[in-house]
Order: sequence, then C-alpha cells, then structure tokens
Amino acid sequence: MKSIYMDYAATTPVDKEVINEMIPYFDNKYGNASSIHSYGREAFDAIEISRDQVAKLINANPDEIIFTSGGTESDNLAIKGVAYKNKDKKDAKGFQIITCAIEHPAVLETCKHLEKNGFKVKYLPVDKYGIINLDVLEKTISKDTFMISVMFANNEIGTIEPIGEIGKIARRNNILFHTDAVQAVTKNLIDVNKLNIDLLSISSHKIYGPKGIGALFIRKGVKLHTLMHGGGHENGLRSSTLNTSGIVGLGKACELGQKRMNKDVAHMKNLRDLLIKNILTIEECYLNGHPEKRLANNSHFRFTAVEGESLNLMLDEKGIAAATGSACSSKKLQASHVLLAIGLKPEEAHGSLRFTLGRMNTKEEVEYVSNLLPGIVKKLRKMSPLWNR
Repeated sequence: MKSIYMDYAATTPVDKEVINEMIPYFDNKYGNASSIHSYGREAFDAIEISRDQVAKLINANPDEIIFTSGGTESDNLAIKGVAYKNKDKKDAKGFQIITCAIEHPAVLETCKHLEKNGFKVKYLPVDKYGIINLDVLEKTISKDTFMISVMFANNEIGTIEPIGEIGKIARRNNILFHTDAVQAVTKNLIDVNKLNIDLLSISSHKIYGPKGIGALFIRKGVKLHTLMHGGGHENGLRSSTLNTSGIVGLGKACELGQKRMNKDVAHMKNLRDLLIKNILTIEECYLNGHPEKRLANNSHFRFTAVEGESLNLMLDEKGIAAATGSACSSKKLQASHVLLAIGLKPEEAHGSLRFTLGRMNTKEEVEYVSNLLPGIVKKLRKMSPLWNR
C-alpha cells in the first residue's frame, strides 16, 4: 500500500540537516546556556546563532527574538503580555483588542480569556474567501483600541490576509499589530519592518523543525507583562531552562527555509494547482478559501452530501494522510468555526477536506490521489441520504 502524506499544515517531518545540527546538543554539547563554564558558553553561543537565523528570516534584529514552546505560547505571550502590560499603565490607551473571526484557537481562546478579565474584544467578520474588510477594520478602531491581532494566513483554508495594509492602519493609529505567522513563514517573504508588524509568532514543527519549540518577534520598545516567572530567562519574559537542541533545530529550519523558499514555494504551488484542477472536476466539489491569495501548499475542498470525516478515513485506509480541518480541533464534532465564518452551512462545513503539501510531495502522488478520490466520493454518495442525483 502506498504511503502519501498531505497534511503538512498539521506538522512536518524534521529535515535531516536539522536533525544532524541538533544531535550534538543531546550528548556532547549538553551544557545549560545559563552556566558560565565552557559547556554553558558553548550552549549559549549556539542559541545566539539560532536567534540570528530566526531573525534573518523575517528581517528582525536578533535581540527582538525570544524562544517559546511553540505557536500557542507565542500567541498567548504576545496578546496577554501586551494586554496586561497595558492594563498596568496609569496612562493606558484603552482596553480593546481587535482580532478576526477565523483566527487559530490559540488567539481566539486567549481573547476569550481576556474578555473574562475586563478587556473588550472585537471579532472582525470575513468575506466568503476568509478575508477581512479593511474599511470595517478602520471603523472598528476606537480610542480604546490598543492592539490588533490578525493571522498572516489561515491554517485551514489557506487564505492570506492583507497584512501590509493592516500594518499601515495599525501604525497610523498608534496601535500594536500582532500576527500569527505560523503557517506563513518560509512560504511567504516576510519583512516585519516593511509590513509594520510589532509582534509575530513562529512554530518550528510547521517548517521542518522539531516540535515543542517556537519563537516570538517583539519589536524593540514593545513592553510585555511576564506570564512565566522563575529564573528570568529571555530578558525576563520567558523563564525556563533554554531548550538548546530545540532552539538549534528551529534556527537551522529557519535558515534552510529561507534558502529554499523560492524553490519550495514554486514546487508546492505547481502541485497545489494541479491538485485543485483535478479535484474540481468531481461533481459538486468546491474550493474553500481564496482562489489566488492562498498559501502555496494549501487546497481545501467541500463535497456536497459527503462527510469529510468519512472521506478522511477512507483515504487513510489507502495510505493517504489528509485532514478535515485544523489538527488542533479536528477530533471535535462541531463544524469548523472558520468554515462557518465564511458563510458555509454546518452540513457544508462537515463535507470539507484539506490537503496541504510539502517539499517532499511529488506529481505522481498528486495524480494518484486525484485518480483515487472520485471513486471514494462516489461510493460515499451512494450511501448518503442527501445525495439523490
């Protein structure tokens, strides 16, 4: 049986070059970066090299990068950190955050937490493609708004938001701008200065690095409230003994991602477009998300009168790994909040399937999946009471 992985938005395999870079920091170079002896200095130097590698990927300064356990922690630290710091100030601008209805749960649940603690949150609607309306954003801003958090690209439908325009609006109104760029880094050129981004979240395991490590860009001058207290690591913002091997892996993944970006993006885009073209020949199959302003590796479909969960399970029986939505919430029974926000009915949302490609996928794999899927859809529709063609 074939084994084909098309769920790279959920996680990626660790690149062999990344693994080789990490291995010495498990056995030979195992010092604590906070120690002053030679073992500690060796670890510290490796971490600073990685900090530089992460910074170069987004055109930041190394001292604007702190390391976290992943995208979720980076989002939490960015939003809660700014919010609580703002609340502590006597001259606080206000207590309103603006975010988007299709954000990752790491942002949405953080905002819900803040609502329970006295903050106001405005959730921007999106159009049928998942894009926010910039005019609505401008009208939503009030004298109380101190922060905007809008993801760079959606993890489910792949739609890319107008980040540059959002950044301009935020800067013009003297509002901090955070973006969850977990799905976008290494697939899109990101310059935090040109885009007026103040805080940006990165996760290693989405870019061929190890799990359990991430980073947060914090523009110089932006102040955050500390969420984790302890030894005062990472400029006092993230206390915990530094995960040297993980940080080294993240740094190498960023370096490789930057070097390979043009080649990888072109490769994934060609495969994505072929997959979309082939699968849309299936009767009553539709593409979710923007047809052009989408991640190079993302294709997200919905099929009338078919359960996405059933599709996913039958593909899995054939050795094909896809997804019905975000890996963070795909085991939940309710319809995706992203698909409901773009105007789909619950039954339409439940009939969706996501393929996300990576640098290891091939044209042969795309053709195999494209040839196999119509038969699976046909079989499921024969069993569906909603299909009466």
